[in-house]
Amino acid sequence: MPPAALTGLGLAAATVAGPHGRASSLCCGARCGWERVHPEEECGLGGAVVSAGALRVQPAVQQQPPRSMAEKPQIQLFIKASEDGESVGYCPFCQRLFMVLLLKGVPFTLTTVDVKRALDVLKDFAPGAQLPVLLYNGEPKTDTIAIEEFLEDQLGPPMCPSLVPQYPESSLAGNDIFHKFSAFIKNPVPAQDDVLQRSLLRALLKLDEYLSSPLEHELARDPHLRASQRRFLDGDHLTLADCNLLPKLNIVQVVCQHYRRFGIPKDLRGVWRYLSSASETKEFKYTCPKSQEIIQAYRSVVRALQ
Repeated sequence: MPPAALTGLGLAAATVAGPHGRASSLCCGARCGWERVHPEEECGLGGAVVSAGALRVQPAVQQQPPRSMAEKPQIQLFIKASEDGESVGYCPFCQRLFMVLLLKGVPFTLTTVDVKRALDVLKDFAPGAQLPVLLYNGEPKTDTIAIEEFLEDQLGPPMCPSLVPQYPESSLAGNDIFHKFSAFIKNPVPAQDDVLQRSLLRALLKLDEYLSSPLEHELARDPHLRASQRRFLDGDHLTLADCNLLPKLNIVQVVCQHYRRFGIPKDLRGVWRYLSSASETKEFKYTCPKSQEIIQAYRSVVRALQ
C-alpha cells in the first residue's frame, strides 16, 4: 500500500529511524483532520523520531469527549512490511488487527517492520514475538485473538463501537475456507488437485449460502424476503468476523487466480457481493497488501502447473 493511497484514508506516512533498523510508521485515526508534526517530535517508538513532514491525525470535528476518553490510550501496532520494507506486507493477521483499530476510530501509530532487517525493533518489549504486536500504554500484546479480545474490552461503548457480531453464526461462516485453500494451493501431488479444489469450492459455496440467507433482523423487516442483500457477514456494518475472514478471502482469490487460473466462481453471488461491499470500505481497501505481495509470499510453496 503506497503512501499516496494512505492519504485517501486519512493516514500519514512517515519514516521512523529506530536504533536497530528501519521501520515505516503511520499516525492513524478514523474520521480525521491533519496536524503537522514537528520534525523533532517523538512518536513513541523506543525513542525513534518522526522525520520532517510527517502528519498526525486528529479528529476533524472537535467535540467534548466523554469522561472515559479524558486520557486517550497510547496505541501502537507493529505489522509486517512489504518487500520494499515500508508498505503494508502480506499477513492476514496483521491486516485483521489493522482493520479492527480503524473501525474502533481511535488514534494509533502503525509501524511496518521489515522482518528481514529490522526485527530488533521489537527486542526491547517483545523479544522473539511474531507479528502483529500491539503496544497498549507501553504494555505488549502478542497473540492476535487475545489482542482482539483485549481491544474489544478496552475500547468498547460508549467510547468506541462494539465490533462483536450480533449472530454467533457470523463468526463461524467461512472458517474452513483458508484451511482448505492452503491444502489445495500447497498440494505437491497433481492427482489430488481436483479433490482438493472441490473441497475448497464446497467451503466457498457454504459461505455463499450463509451470505444469501436472510438474517433474523432482515426477516423482521420483510417476512417474505427470500435472498439477503446485506453487505457483510452480520449485517451492513463490518464486525470482528469480517476482519478475520476478508483478508483470507482476498488471499484465496488472488493466489488461486494467479497460480491455478481459477478464482472464486462468479455464480457465488453472495460471496462476490460481500467482496464488492468490502472493497468500498476504507477499512478493508487501504489495509490490503498489493496483490503482487500476496503472490510473492506464495511463490515458494506453490507447485508449478505442468
